[in-house]
Amino acid sequence: MAESLRDILDAVARGVFPPADGRTTVVPQPCDRTAGVLSFTAHSVVVTDEDPAWVYDTLRGLDCDALSATMNPVFLAALMERTGRAAETVDAVLVGDPLPGEPPLAAELREIEDAGHPRIGYARRRRDEVRAWAVGGGVLVLGRGVAGRLEVSVEVDEDVRHRGLGRLLVSAARHLVTEPLWAQVAPGNARSVRAFQAAGYRPVGAELLLSARPRSAGCSDSRS
Repeated sequence: MAESLRDILDAVARGVFPPADGRTTVVPQPCDRTAGVLSFTAHSVVVTDEDPAWVYDTLRGLDCDALSATMNPVFLAALMERTGRAAETVDAVLVGDPLPGEPPLAAELREIEDAGHPRIGYARRRRDEVRAWAVGGGVLVLGRGVAGRLEVSVEVDEDVRHRGLGRLLVSAARHLVTEPLWAQVAPGNARSVRAFQAAGYRPVGAELLLSARPRSAGCSDSRS
């Protein structure tokens, strides 16, 4: 059976990456909500229900380094035109293993039960099975995103930044889960990248997601 996107992600979380052979793998979308491009060392994965032959023909027609062709704006524009989707942002992708014991800030974290909380509402447009916790000046959110992987995001109030709260929150997240935890961070957000790395998350690649209009209903490929 051909590899699915979730198979690839699960292997990457274990430290087993696609071969660094300069090639591109095309896999079907796990659901209508998830399409885009993932880039690993010398190997790319295009997630689309379009004909793989069209993907390969379009990539061959580009005048650029083959190793970066799937992230080339010309290819991405063609993929958006073909699928009728809109580009989000190119993010660095990091993953952290679950940790035992009580999380940092355990005495202060309180789970947010209000489904109308703005941070939960935003997360539910992108993820399923969303849970969120608040601590003075910050919010920690977990939910199932791309191919059902468990994803983390945090928000820290401006007036409490530069005090290490973001690092403590993303570290705490690793104690709240029993499976690998994924993070998507804009590469230019160096402060956030450093916080995740300081909390033990390791960079594994980059990705650009293409969103449908209107955004489709949720879907998960949970493998708890």
